[in-house]
Amino acid sequence: MSIPTFVPTASFMGVPRGAAHSGAKAAIIGLPFDCGTHPYRIGARLGPSSIREQSLLLRPFDIGADLNPLATLGVVDMGDAPVRPGEIEPSFAAIEEAIGSVAAGGAVTVSLGGDGAIALPEMRALHRLHPDLVTVHVDAHTDAYPIPGFNTATAFARAVEEGLIDAPRSFQIGMRGSVMVPGVLTHARKLGYNVVTMDELLDRGIADVFAGVRRKVGDRPVYLSYDMDFFDPSVAPGVCTPTFGGASAREGLAALEACGGLNLVGVNVNTVSPPHDVGGMSALLAATVTLGSLNLIARNHQA
Repeated sequence: MSIPTFVPTASFMGVPRGAAHSGAKAAIIGLPFDCGTHPYRIGARLGPSSIREQSLLLRPFDIGADLNPLATLGVVDMGDAPVRPGEIEPSFAAIEEAIGSVAAGGAVTVSLGGDGAIALPEMRALHRLHPDLVTVHVDAHTDAYPIPGFNTATAFARAVEEGLIDAPRSFQIGMRGSVMVPGVLTHARKLGYNVVTMDELLDRGIADVFAGVRRKVGDRPVYLSYDMDFFDPSVAPGVCTPTFGGASAREGLAALEACGGLNLVGVNVNTVSPPHDVGGMSALLAATVTLGSLNLIARNHQA
């Protein structure tokens, strides 16, 4: 038989491994890191492997469309960065090096997390290449809490303090639920972010909110950080911090599609926690978000 009965999870959607190919316009990078500090819900370090596994259920063409983003972009899978879960400094250095080296070669980095802390070293790497970097952060949480340290709750606060992004042109979208300290939204806005809560997103409508994003961002280079807990736990139960009142699958994918036209230079899909997933549904949805992101990047290259 020329086609094996069982296909190992070698890469995202079976694309070639990056070590043997060059000239890719987009590259998948696994970041199997979590801080390991949650009292009982640890597992995002297993996210990249689960997303890759579930990606084998996907096909490259959107129904009704002729674009194959995998072929258009020559997508490769670079494997995983050599991180150490629970060890911030060496892991952040490894992530920054992995993202920076691939991005410097001209490819848009599309990373699979990992928890939300990985956003900070990614922004460090991308800022070196794009000093006018902005972020569109889709999440249930701001990750810009008024607390010290380096963890999942502070990545976007440290990014502003380190001068990695232009906060007044950056957006945080989908915030809701309970938080560990008061004043979280106020602090994010004080840092300069344009914060759009989930209630505001649904009241104004996805099209209106993201039209405003595109007007303010313009053609600046964008780091899109898509946290899977933006989705409601009813459709994405296997995430690090499930928060009810989130997006349906249809709404979450519509929000991703509404990012069309942004100058994406880096994308992150994070916070899948396979030990808490049900039938791999969160990982499959994350793989779908990843493929949708590749579609957006491919359209930019065709424009």
